[in-house]
Amino acid sequence: MTTQPIYNFCAGPATLPREVMEATAEACRQLEGTGLSLMETSHRSPIFQEVLDAARQLLRELLHIPSDYTILLLGGGASMEFCRIPANLLRRRAAYVNTGVWAAKAQHEAQHWGEVVEVASTERDGYDHVPSQITVPSDVDYLHYTSNNTIYGTEFLHEPEVSVPLVSDMSSDILSRPIQVERHWAIYGGAQKNLSMAGLSFVILSPEALAETPRPLPSILDYRVHRAHGGLFHTPPVVPIFCARQMLRWIKSQGGVPAMERMAVERSRLLYEVLDESRMFRGMARRDSRSRMNISFRIDAERLGGDTTKAAALEAEFIDYCAERDVVGIKGHRLVGGLRASCYNGMPLRGAERLAECMREFESQQIRRGRL
Repeated sequence: MTTQPIYNFCAGPATLPREVMEATAEACRQLEGTGLSLMETSHRSPIFQEVLDAARQLLRELLHIPSDYTILLLGGGASMEFCRIPANLLRRRAAYVNTGVWAAKAQHEAQHWGEVVEVASTERDGYDHVPSQITVPSDVDYLHYTSNNTIYGTEFLHEPEVSVPLVSDMSSDILSRPIQVERHWAIYGGAQKNLSMAGLSFVILSPEALAETPRPLPSILDYRVHRAHGGLFHTPPVVPIFCARQMLRWIKSQGGVPAMERMAVERSRLLYEVLDESRMFRGMARRDSRSRMNISFRIDAERLGGDTTKAAALEAEFIDYCAERDVVGIKGHRLVGGLRASCYNGMPLRGAERLAECMREFESQQIRRGRL
């Protein structure tokens, strides 16, 4: 086994701090002196209830979630919540912002439950930015936005300024910056990027969101049922919840969300600085919309006489070059190609530094070979 750290830039499941992984692995062998594995511990046992309560309390503390908001940790991921959110919250009609693949999927699922108005879209521009101005009809129940767009590398660093309640998919930037929770009816997402491992979703719900039932729902879809059962309506994903507790403890020990934001700013600064200076690489997102979580970029075909085939071949070569230097997971999403560095909370600063070094070294090598 290699003794060198491997820097994993995968978009999710994503890198986790070593101590979080080790604590979770140990619990799977034996949970806190019980003699039982976490994987075989009853979800209704007092010891697991302590794990669940601690995870929710830490999330409330770190994000300053008001005491009257409900926190649910449920099986599944954001795609499940694309359906469950409008099922519970869409009463008359809802407004959606289309800033990428996942935003479009959320909008599509909402159409099963009522009228949906697309109030802004950046699709015609290749999803290379988030809209700076959004006009929303006053009679909609809520405005839904995807705070960070993993494929295209764009991010809302501030909540949209509108006069209606907000609903946000924060799968890929939760706990990476302060948020105004009280402006939202709901915040939700998959946990496998900034919070835990795959198989878990988090849902944060205001009292207003749960104030009325817009329609009869199957129990499994009804947030009110899950709240009434304390998040234990059915067997929850016990291992991912334990992992989330450990990750939240780690975030708190590092200095909380402000510390995570400082690290996110620094990691992304290192990589965007290389892109801005480069003769070879080009970022995909507009500068005013750049994500701190997902730095999406490509080798600029224009520098190669417009030869996209050659650019793609060089990208594949660069991926191999990085892998040989313990940097993995930088292949871009299959829908857009190119390259992508996902810098979630678990990514150490040294990882971003190492990737920046690889980018500079590889470009210098291509210049020496006369390829640029």
